[in-house]
Amino acid sequence: MINHQVLLASHVRIFSSSCILSGSLNPTAAMSTFGAVVHPSVAEQKHALRSRIKKELRSLPADQRSKEDTEIENFVLNSPWFKSAKRLCAYISCDALREVDTTRILSEILKNKTPGVVDHLDHHTQLRKKLYVPRVEDKNSNMRMLHISTTEDLVASSMNIFEPSPTDASGNHREDAMLASEPVDIFLLPGVAFDRQGHRLGRGGGYYDVFLKNYQELAKERKWKQPLLIALAYSLQIIDENEIPVSDNDVSVDALVSPSGLIPITPASFKDM
Repeated sequence: MINHQVLLASHVRIFSSSCILSGSLNPTAAMSTFGAVVHPSVAEQKHALRSRIKKELRSLPADQRSKEDTEIENFVLNSPWFKSAKRLCAYISCDALREVDTTRILSEILKNKTPGVVDHLDHHTQLRKKLYVPRVEDKNSNMRMLHISTTEDLVASSMNIFEPSPTDASGNHREDAMLASEPVDIFLLPGVAFDRQGHRLGRGGGYYDVFLKNYQELAKERKWKQPLLIALAYSLQIIDENEIPVSDNDVSVDALVSPSGLIPITPASFKDM
């Protein structure tokens, strides 16, 4: 029997050192013309903030980061909203990008659980879960969420980031979350910075914003309940209100999970979490 947690952890160790950033925008310094200040654009402001937070993440001591990883993963794994979720989309963390580790969370989702088993420690029902993970399709912000049932379904992309192969061992196309017959309950999201209003600063490629907007529209069309958008964040990634520049294409999150626990933001998060 495959030990999913050990295999996934080894995948991360092997390839995470070569993960690269995607879609970053080049800033143009604010200029002064005849004494008038030209304010930086939203894109330039985002780039500056992104650079600052990434620098702080690189300076975060390894032991502190590991401690916060453990606290965040423990909170997620012990939460009733995670235990009761049937279908989840989650990112595969990349160590080189200083993303909150999801190794244990993914391993838990991939466990072969019997539907409807009650956890006698907290009396919440443990349901067998279906997991979708991201696959980047091109450089134009197109991304799919494909179903996997084991870590053996993952391959290293051209950027050395683990993604699902488009077909399974039998040559069948993997189930796409956008084409599935049942809705996703929860998205676990990465990012560079967040605030307590739900704003999320990504890496500049727009992949998650595009996908989430499309999925929210699909859920609306099919009269499904909207999924909960939950971001995992180190303490230093949660910054002051109004510090994150916002554009029309940005998708906000419903809640944050930090080392100190859950930070609910939207009415949906207060109701369902």
